[in-house]
Amino acid sequence: MAKVVPEQVYITDKELILLCQQCERERAPQEIRASFRQLYQRYQQRVRSTLYQLCGDRLLDDLVQEVFLRVWKGLPQLRQPAHFSTWLYRITWNVATDQRRKFALLREQEFTSPSSNTEESLENTNLTQLYYQELVQQGLQTLSFDHRVVLVLHDLEDLPQKQVANILNIPVGTVKSRIFHARSAMRKFLEQQGASL
Repeated sequence: MAKVVPEQVYITDKELILLCQQCERERAPQEIRASFRQLYQRYQQRVRSTLYQLCGDRLLDDLVQEVFLRVWKGLPQLRQPAHFSTWLYRITWNVATDQRRKFALLREQEFTSPSSNTEESLENTNLTQLYYQELVQQGLQTLSFDHRVVLVLHDLEDLPQKQVANILNIPVGTVKSRIFHARSAMRKFLEQQGASL
Protein backbone atom coordinates (compact mmCIF):
# COMPACT_ATOMS: atom_id res chain seq x y z
CA MET A 1 0.00 0.00 0.00
CA ALA A 2 1.25 3.49 -0.88
CA LYS A 3 2.40 5.79 1.86
CA VAL A 4 0.52 9.04 2.56
CA VAL A 5 2.83 12.02 2.11
CA PRO A 6 2.23 14.82 4.62
CA GLU A 7 1.01 17.94 2.85
CA GLN A 8 3.68 20.17 4.38
CA VAL A 9 6.46 18.14 2.68
CA TYR A 10 7.20 19.62 -0.74
CA ILE A 11 7.31 17.10 -3.54
CA THR A 12 7.23 17.72 -7.25
CA ASP A 13 4.14 17.60 -9.44
CA LYS A 14 5.55 14.51 -11.13
CA GLU A 15 5.91 12.73 -7.77
CA LEU A 16 2.35 13.67 -6.79
CA ILE A 17 1.00 12.38 -10.11
CA LEU A 18 2.92 9.14 -9.79
CA LEU A 19 1.53 8.76 -6.25
CA CYS A 20 -2.00 9.29 -7.59
CA GLN A 21 -1.44 6.75 -10.35
CA GLN A 22 0.17 4.22 -8.02
CA CYS A 23 -2.60 4.60 -5.47
CA GLU A 24 -5.16 4.18 -8.26
CA ARG A 25 -3.65 0.81 -9.13
CA GLU A 26 -3.51 -0.20 -5.47
CA ARG A 27 -7.00 1.16 -4.76
CA ALA A 28 -6.02 3.49 -1.92
CA PRO A 29 -8.54 6.35 -2.14
CA GLN A 30 -7.20 8.33 0.85
CA GLU A 31 -3.74 8.58 -0.68
CA ILE A 32 -5.20 9.57 -4.05
CA ARG A 33 -7.26 12.34 -2.47
CA ALA A 34 -4.31 13.65 -0.43
CA SER A 35 -2.01 13.77 -3.46
CA PHE A 36 -4.68 15.27 -5.71
CA ARG A 37 -5.54 17.87 -3.04
CA GLN A 38 -1.93 19.07 -3.16
CA LEU A 39 -2.07 19.39 -6.95
CA TYR A 40 -5.35 21.27 -6.67
CA GLN A 41 -3.96 23.66 -4.07
CA ARG A 42 -0.92 24.39 -6.22
CA TYR A 43 -2.83 25.12 -9.41
CA GLN A 44 -6.38 26.20 -8.61
CA GLN A 45 -5.54 29.91 -8.41
CA ARG A 46 -3.75 29.86 -11.78
CA VAL A 47 -6.61 27.95 -13.38
CA ARG A 48 -9.14 30.38 -11.87
CA SER A 49 -7.15 33.38 -13.11
CA THR A 50 -6.84 31.96 -16.64
CA LEU A 51 -10.54 31.11 -16.84
CA TYR A 52 -11.48 34.55 -15.52
CA GLN A 53 -9.38 36.25 -18.19
CA LEU A 54 -10.84 34.04 -20.92
CA CYS A 55 -14.47 33.79 -19.82
CA GLY A 56 -15.18 36.43 -17.17
CA ASP A 57 -16.70 35.68 -13.79
CA ARG A 58 -19.94 34.06 -14.96
CA LEU A 59 -19.95 30.44 -13.74
CA LEU A 60 -16.26 30.77 -12.78
CA ASP A 61 -16.52 28.34 -9.85
CA ASP A 62 -18.28 25.80 -12.07
CA LEU A 63 -15.62 26.14 -14.76
CA VAL A 64 -12.78 25.65 -12.27
CA GLN A 65 -14.58 22.60 -10.92
CA GLU A 66 -15.01 21.26 -14.47
CA VAL A 67 -11.26 21.63 -15.15
CA PHE A 68 -10.29 19.71 -12.03
CA LEU A 69 -12.96 17.08 -12.63
CA ARG A 70 -11.42 16.44 -16.06
CA VAL A 71 -7.97 16.37 -14.48
CA TRP A 72 -9.17 13.87 -11.83
CA LYS A 73 -10.67 11.61 -14.51
CA GLY A 74 -7.67 11.87 -16.84
CA LEU A 75 -4.85 11.65 -14.30
CA PRO A 76 -4.64 7.83 -14.27
CA GLN A 77 -3.99 7.89 -18.04
CA LEU A 78 -1.49 10.78 -18.04
CA ARG A 79 1.61 9.35 -19.74
CA GLN A 80 4.01 12.27 -19.21
CA PRO A 81 3.71 13.45 -15.59
CA ALA A 82 6.58 15.92 -16.09
CA HIS A 83 4.34 17.86 -18.50
CA PHE A 84 1.45 18.16 -16.06
CA SER A 85 1.18 21.97 -16.18
CA THR A 86 0.99 22.01 -19.99
CA TRP A 87 -1.66 19.28 -19.88
CA LEU A 88 -3.59 21.21 -17.20
CA TYR A 89 -3.54 24.44 -19.24
CA ARG A 90 -4.75 22.51 -22.28
CA ILE A 91 -7.71 21.21 -20.26
CA THR A 92 -8.34 24.75 -18.99
CA TRP A 93 -8.28 26.07 -22.55
CA ASN A 94 -10.67 23.30 -23.67
CA VAL A 95 -13.10 24.13 -20.87
CA ALA A 96 -12.91 27.84 -21.78
CA THR A 97 -13.53 27.00 -25.43
CA ASP A 98 -16.56 24.89 -24.52
CA GLN A 99 -17.88 27.73 -22.36
CA ARG A 100 -17.39 30.18 -25.20
CA ARG A 101 -19.36 28.03 -27.59
CA LYS A 102 -22.23 27.48 -25.15
CA PHE A 103 -22.60 31.01 -23.83
CA ALA A 104 -21.28 33.40 -26.48
CA LEU A 105 -24.34 35.66 -26.34
CA LEU A 106 -24.69 35.57 -22.56
CA ARG A 107 -21.04 36.45 -22.10
CA GLU A 108 -21.40 39.55 -24.27
CA GLN A 109 -24.30 40.69 -22.08
CA GLU A 110 -22.22 40.08 -18.94
CA PHE A 111 -19.53 42.51 -19.99
CA THR A 112 -22.00 45.26 -20.82
CA SER A 113 -23.81 45.11 -17.46
CA PRO A 114 -22.20 45.77 -14.07
CA SER A 115 -21.62 42.94 -11.63
CA SER A 116 -24.10 42.75 -8.77
CA ASN A 117 -21.40 42.81 -6.11
CA THR A 118 -19.37 45.66 -7.62
CA GLU A 119 -20.64 48.21 -5.09
CA GLU A 120 -19.60 46.01 -2.15
CA SER A 121 -16.11 45.43 -3.56
CA LEU A 122 -15.53 49.13 -4.28
CA GLU A 123 -15.26 49.88 -0.57
CA ASN A 124 -12.20 47.65 -0.22
CA THR A 125 -10.57 48.14 -3.61
CA ASN A 126 -8.42 50.87 -5.06
CA LEU A 127 -10.71 52.55 -7.59
CA THR A 128 -7.95 53.29 -10.07
CA GLN A 129 -6.77 49.68 -10.03
CA LEU A 130 -10.35 48.47 -10.45
CA TYR A 131 -10.82 50.87 -13.37
CA TYR A 132 -7.74 49.54 -15.20
CA GLN A 133 -8.64 45.91 -14.47
CA GLU A 134 -12.06 46.54 -15.96
CA LEU A 135 -10.51 48.26 -18.98
CA VAL A 136 -8.17 45.32 -19.55
CA GLN A 137 -11.09 42.91 -19.21
CA GLN A 138 -13.11 44.95 -21.73
CA GLY A 139 -10.11 45.11 -24.04
CA LEU A 140 -9.67 41.34 -23.88
CA GLN A 141 -13.28 40.92 -24.93
CA THR A 142 -12.65 42.93 -28.09
CA LEU A 143 -10.03 40.39 -29.21
CA SER A 144 -10.79 37.21 -31.11
CA PHE A 145 -10.68 34.16 -28.86
CA ASP A 146 -7.45 32.97 -30.53
CA HIS A 147 -5.72 36.29 -29.80
CA ARG A 148 -7.17 36.53 -26.30
CA VAL A 149 -5.99 33.07 -25.26
CA VAL A 150 -2.36 33.63 -26.31
CA LEU A 151 -2.29 37.02 -24.58
CA VAL A 152 -3.73 35.59 -21.37
CA LEU A 153 -1.45 32.55 -21.28
CA HIS A 154 1.74 34.41 -22.28
CA ASP A 155 1.38 37.91 -20.85
CA LEU A 156 -0.94 37.41 -17.88
CA GLU A 157 -0.07 33.84 -16.84
CA ASP A 158 3.62 34.29 -17.77
CA LEU A 159 3.95 31.05 -19.73
CA PRO A 160 6.78 30.77 -22.28
CA GLN A 161 5.79 30.93 -25.94
CA LYS A 162 6.84 27.31 -26.49
CA GLN A 163 4.54 26.11 -23.71
CA VAL A 164 1.66 28.20 -25.10
CA ALA A 165 2.29 26.56 -28.49
CA ASN A 166 2.16 23.11 -26.87
CA ILE A 167 -1.05 23.91 -24.99
CA LEU A 168 -2.81 25.22 -28.09
CA ASN A 169 -1.17 22.71 -30.44
CA ILE A 170 0.02 25.43 -32.84
CA PRO A 171 3.50 26.46 -34.08
CA VAL A 172 5.56 28.88 -31.97
CA GLY A 173 5.60 31.28 -34.93
CA THR A 174 1.81 31.43 -34.83
CA VAL A 175 1.95 32.17 -31.10
CA LYS A 176 4.40 35.03 -31.72
CA SER A 177 2.24 36.46 -34.48
CA ARG A 178 -0.94 36.28 -32.40
CA ILE A 179 0.79 37.89 -29.41
CA PHE A 180 1.99 40.74 -31.62
CA HIS A 181 -1.47 41.35 -33.10
CA ALA A 182 -3.22 40.95 -29.73
CA ARG A 183 -0.89 43.44 -28.05
CA SER A 184 -1.38 45.91 -30.90
CA ALA A 185 -5.16 45.60 -30.64
CA MET A 186 -5.06 45.99 -26.84
CA ARG A 187 -2.79 49.03 -27.11
CA LYS A 188 -5.16 50.63 -29.61
CA PHE A 189 -8.20 49.86 -27.42
CA LEU A 190 -6.58 51.30 -24.30
CA GLU A 191 -5.42 54.41 -26.13
CA GLN A 192 -8.98 54.97 -27.30
CA GLN A 193 -10.05 54.74 -23.65
CA GLY A 194 -7.41 57.26 -22.58
CA ALA A 195 -5.12 54.67 -21.02
CA SER A 196 -1.96 52.92 -22.21
CA LEU A 197 -0.57 49.40 -22.07
